[in-house]
Amino acid sequence: MEYIVLTGIADSVIEGLKKHSLRTLEVRNPQNFFGVLALNAGDQVLLTSTKRDDLTDGTSGLIARVMQKQISTHSVLSANDLYIEERESMTARIQLECRCMARVRAVISNELGKPIAVDAREIPCYEAR
Repeated sequence: MEYIVLTGIADSVIEGLKKHSLRTLEVRNPQNFFGVLALNAGDQVLLTSTKRDDLTDGTSGLIARVMQKQISTHSVLSANDLYIEERESMTARIQLECRCMARVRAVISNELGKPIAVDAREIPCYEAR
């Protein structure tokens, strides 16, 4: 099955999602942000601690269902006598529900600036590797 992938997710976050089943993540990484933009509530996403450049066939990860998605903009204004500086950043918050583990069969798309897509299969709990 085809999944959008969020890469470089900390192992502690993945373990926390496994244990607590429902977690909210705040995504700031630009590459993962593009992936979150392509997701909607009810979609499934693959989370992996592997970095984008290292994503290959056989990479394992966690499949989660998107329960909610929120995009927000943060604006910071700083000033002194010489200048005024305004910075904006966008973040995405997604609430995820843990489903199962999976292994990548093929990387479909891994282009910079676009959502990462893979073909992956679920790993039954009795399968050892």
